[in-house]
Formats: sequence, structure tokens, C-alpha cells
Amino acid sequence: MKKILFIGAFFAFHWATSQESKIKVVESKKIELTSELSRDKINLYNQTFINFVAALKASDKEKIKTLVSDKIKYYMSDDIVTKLSGGISFDRKMDVYKSGYQKLYENETYPIIQYKYADDQQNPPRDIITVVFENDGKILGVKPEYSK
Repeated sequence: MKKILFIGAFFAFHWATSQESKIKVVESKKIELTSELSRDKINLYNQTFINFVAALKASDKEKIKTLVSDKIKYYMSDDIVTKLSGGISFDRKMDVYKSGYQKLYENETYPIIQYKYADDQQNPPRDIITVVFENDGKILGVKPEYSK
């Protein structure tokens, strides 16, 4: 009986320790962009972003909701608007740093523009604002990244 318990315990221990975790957390600030956007698309998306920043500066929630995608309108609370307003410097001029397409949600490809502040001469820039657009020009996401 002891041998059976020992063998059972051995196999249970072996089985428990041989399980591999299928979840891997990978955090990367680097965004891989493919195929640069055309000048027309950049101008369209840039105009939307400029209007979005102006609406953020004025705290005009109704204007903001007209500029963002229907997918995220529901999430645009006062708290989110306040956090975005604090993450973007309205006093500094922004320039397009990079543009392109990236696969995001469920392997859908979205246009992305990364902005840098004009006075930031480092390469890569210290502060970048990444904006994800839908193809129609509506904003799907804004992510300000600042160096520590």
C-alpha cells in the first residue's frame, strides 16, 4: 500500500511541477509601425488631433465626443478628459514624429501617428504622444509617454 501511495504521490508531484503557464506578460513601449501613411492621410488625421487638443484645452466634452470613435465614446468620462489634459502640454508645439499602421485589437490594422514636441531635439524624443485613428479619421486612442 505504501508503494502505491508513493508512486501516486510521485506522479502527482511530477504532473503539478510540469505544468507550464500559458500567459506571458510582455510590456513594450516600442511601437512597430509598418508602411508610412500618405501625406493626405497625415493631414486628415493631424487636423482631427489638433481639434481634439483644442477641445481638451477648453474641456469641451461634447466636441471631444464628436472627434473620438464610437467604440470609445462611452468611456470618455470627466476623469479621462482630466487625465489626458494633464498628459498633454498645451504650451508646446507638436510635430509629427512617425506615422504608419499597426495591428491592434483582433488583428485589425489601424493608422497611428506619433507626435513629438518641437523643442525636443533628442533622438528618439523623450516625450511622445501616440494617437491611434480609425480609417475615417476618428480618434481611437491617445497615449502620452513621458520620460521619467
